[in-house]
Amino acid sequence: MLSLARHELYRLFLSPLAWLILALSQLILAYLFLTHIDYFMQIQGKIAAIPGAPGVTELVVLPLFNNAATILLLLTPLITMRLIAEERRNESFPLLLSAPLSATQIILGKYFGTLGFFLILLILITFMPLSLSAGTTLDFTALASGLFGLLLLVASFTAIGLFLSSLTKQPTIAAISTFSLLFLLWIIDWAGNTGESTLLSWLSLLSHFQPILQGDIQSKDIAYYGIIIMFFLTLTIHRINAERLS
Repeated sequence: MLSLARHELYRLFLSPLAWLILALSQLILAYLFLTHIDYFMQIQGKIAAIPGAPGVTELVVLPLFNNAATILLLLTPLITMRLIAEERRNESFPLLLSAPLSATQIILGKYFGTLGFFLILLILITFMPLSLSAGTTLDFTALASGLFGLLLLVASFTAIGLFLSSLTKQPTIAAISTFSLLFLLWIIDWAGNTGESTLLSWLSLLSHFQPILQGDIQSKDIAYYGIIIMFFLTLTIHRINAERLS
């Protein structure tokens, strides 16, 4: 499984798409990061005399992580769309199925390999707020909490994208369906906030991410992401097992 994960990560970096995604995400987030810093510098004098006023972590770092969550929502389908769909299109997937690996090992290998790519992306994002520590005081607890929330979020995105990639041999269809489902789970909280449905609010990816981003880490939010990850990975494993038996 680990060798397959390493191979998947290596294969990702052989693709120009992975490098383009890393470059574009850093470019966009760097611009937003500088925008947040500029805003903080403009209001710093006004809020300095206010007791308990928000600092650089609340006004720069956390908004950056919030922006990063949206960027990941847009970029994840472009990475996960090729995991299985492209192998089906290239007719190389039967060779993988014939390998002495269980469906669980195949899926987990692909999952952790892809998650490794996003972990590298998160590390690059972390360098931006860490650069502020040279000239100001950061709340490292809030920083760690925000990174933990992003990790749970992208782990859920990857599990969903992997499952939808297993349903088709067209990467474009996999990307569109993944983005559609992720976006639905992102905005479903809008209906849940009206008080009409507690279930809709619970299903929202965003409603569980925001408390963690604010440093309020609760077991119910961690359990939610764990359920999402396990549910879609299990569906993918069953899908691959059924294909292998057929």
